[in-house]
Amino acid sequence: MKGFKSTLSYLVLEASPLSIHEVGCGEGYWILQWNKLGFNARGCDFSSHCIDIAKNAIACEVSPGKFNVCSIYKLDRARDTADLIVCCEALEHLEYPEAALATLQRIVGKSLIISAPREPIWCGLNLACGKYLSQWGNTPGHLHHWYKSSFIHLVSKYFDVVKVRMTLPWTMLLCRPSAR
Repeated sequence: MKGFKSTLSYLVLEASPLSIHEVGCGEGYWILQWNKLGFNARGCDFSSHCIDIAKNAIACEVSPGKFNVCSIYKLDRARDTADLIVCCEALEHLEYPEAALATLQRIVGKSLIISAPREPIWCGLNLACGKYLSQWGNTPGHLHHWYKSSFIHLVSKYFDVVKVRMTLPWTMLLCRPSAR
C-alpha cells in the first residue's frame, strides 16, 4: 500500500486542486488526509454503511457533511463537481464501467485520478498468497479485469490521459477532460 499512497499523493499534488471529490470514498481515509493538508475534500460512496462509518469515525476532525451516499451512476454536476475527481479501486466492481466513466466525465472540473488493479498481476499475487484459490485469484466483487494497456484505452475514450503511474499491482492515471 505504501506505493499506492505515495503515487496517489504525488498525482493529487500534480493536479493542484482547490477542491477534491472522492467517488467511492469508503470509510473516508483519504478525505481526512486531504482535509488535514488544507484541501477542500469531500466524498461519496454507494454504501450507506461505509458513509456511516466515515461520518462517525472522523466526525471530530472532518464535518459529517463532507460525506454522502450516492451511486457513481447518479452523480450530478451541480452537486458533485470538483476541480479534482478521484475514483480509485472502484471501476473493477461496477457492472457498467463505461457508464460510470461517462458520469465522471460530466462532473470533472480540471482533473481525474483513476486507478484499477493491473492484471494478470493482481490475480497472480492473490494466488501466490493463497487467496481466492477456487476463483483463480479473482477478488470477490471484481467484475472486470484490465491490463495496463486495456485500462488506458478504456479511460482514453472519455478523458485525455496525462500521466500513467504503475505501482505494483495497480495502474493509476491522471487525466484531464477530453479536448475532443
